Amino acid sequence: MKDFIITGERTEKAVLVGLITPEQNERQVKEYLEELAFLAETAGIEPVRQFSQRLDMPHSVTFVGTGKLIQIKEYVAENELGIAIFDDELSPKQLRNVEKELQIRILDRTSLILDIFARRAQTAHAKTQVELAQYRYMLPRLTRLWTHLERQRGGIKMRGPGETQLETDRRIILDKIAKLKRDLVEIDRQKSSQRKNRGKLTRVALTGYTNAGKSTLMTLMSKSEVFAENKLFATLDTTVRKVIIENLPFLLTDTVGFIRKLPTELVESFKSTLDEVREADLLLHVVDISHPAFEEQIEVVDRTLAEIGCENKPALVIFNKIDAFSFVPKEEDDLTPRVRENISLNELEETWMAKLSGRCIFISAKGQINIDALKALLYERIKEIHVRRFPYNDFLYPRYDEDEM
Repeated sequence: MKDFIITGERTEKAVLVGLITPEQNERQVKEYLEELAFLAETAGIEPVRQFSQRLDMPHSVTFVGTGKLIQIKEYVAENELGIAIFDDELSPKQLRNVEKELQIRILDRTSLILDIFARRAQTAHAKTQVELAQYRYMLPRLTRLWTHLERQRGGIKMRGPGETQLETDRRIILDKIAKLKRDLVEIDRQKSSQRKNRGKLTRVALTGYTNAGKSTLMTLMSKSEVFAENKLFATLDTTVRKVIIENLPFLLTDTVGFIRKLPTELVESFKSTLDEVREADLLLHVVDISHPAFEEQIEVVDRTLAEIGCENKPALVIFNKIDAFSFVPKEEDDLTPRVRENISLNELEETWMAKLSGRCIFISAKGQINIDALKALLYERIKEIHVRRFPYNDFLYPRYDEDEM
């Protein structure tokens, strides 16, 4: 799978390309490209410039228009860049034509995310899921790997070496996909058995947009070290810890974060990981309140949860990073409309508290701000679940195995 892995000791430089369309306005595209830049940095690539173009829809042949493609080509040649990254998934035709024109490596958002996942995967489970997603992505794009053999193809009713090689590779990939699926079925069976062995402890799952602070909160709540850093998809492997608040034990799970335009290959391959979310009794939706587009990130997560059948599951929204929140205050005589940039944290708290009616709380996991209030709220919610599940005496004197996980 080296086709996806970006290697080399020196940092490779890239241009980023996005489209302004009726579906995504200029402000959104700017935010998407900033996120794409963050993804690139996470993969060890240095983004040096962003290009955008306004089109009704992506060009079917080259994604962007001919003039914009020439502009990108000139900039790439002048600055000796080696990579162009497109914010949307490119079709095999677009990928082939853009690569031919620019004469550099072409990545789209999907292949970049797959590369990051390949780097981050640690366990056999995560590695198998990522490899399956990579092969699924590669299969329809095999033709571009064999364009150098096109001239060797035979005439009418004859098959040349290039076409034969393409069919051979397609069969190899299909065989690998079938094997990886079988491997995942076996791993999923083992995971399911592990979940059953955890007993009847209440299950709480952390969910949210990538880099919202789930792993930091996990470390704080469980008092155990969980890997966290300021990069996208720092966590791929599911982590489960037992947590006790006062006399009440429960299992807390940290899962992979969501992102805009999450590749369908990854959603499909990571379904077993998302079982932890599906089987949870309570979801903790962690939101980075300091992010300019946090409301859109909430929508992305809610939409993804709905896709896996968790839209009606009990949930608490945890607005994290309040210590990093900043806004530009309005002057007293300023009559401009209230927008995201000039609303204070106190106003946002009042707005969301009213909107979610006790189903949200504002904290800082890193700064350990308002954590006691979070624990008190969690205690009440988990107690409600626990009381429904066990007789009242079991709540007063809970019976659980210290080794249950």
